Amino acid sequence: MLPKFRTMTIAALSAGAVALSSMPALAWGKKEQGFVAGVAAAIIVDQLIESGKHRKEHRAPTYYYDTPRYAEPAPVYKEPRRSTKSYSSVHSTPAAQAFRTYSPGERKAIQRNLRAAGYYYGGIDGVFGSGTYNAVTAYARDMGASGNLRTTGGAFAVYDGLLF
Repeated sequence: MLPKFRTMTIAALSAGAVALSSMPALAWGKKEQGFVAGVAAAIIVDQLIESGKHRKEHRAPTYYYDTPRYAEPAPVYKEPRRSTKSYSSVHSTPAAQAFRTYSPGERKAIQRNLRAAGYYYGGIDGVFGSGTYNAVTAYARDMGASGNLRTTGGAFAVYDGLLF
């Protein structure tokens, strides 16, 4: 604000000086009056340039860079792998393999306990067939352990639950 006021003041004083100085110069010719006006204009322009130099300070340009922001990657949740293995018959399932490792008396006890629970309707013969397989899978499903029948270790857990 101050440099602008200073410039305007100098310009006003110079214009006033030219106006006052030209009054007695009315007797002068056109060339003399033009010379005085040119000198006054040169003084005014010089003052404007000088005041402009003080206002402008040359600074080196400042560059601003955004700092990189790193975000944690979103966690990847994977579904548990489900066995896609298909069995050609009930005799090749892990449940059948585990059933055959028990003694004949234990196998019959498993069938008896399945019948008592209302899952098995066949004969108590200790043989693993489709009736025993359907009863074991229905029992495991109702107990929330149907995933256990995918492995022999899990099938042992189901059978042990029926025996003990």
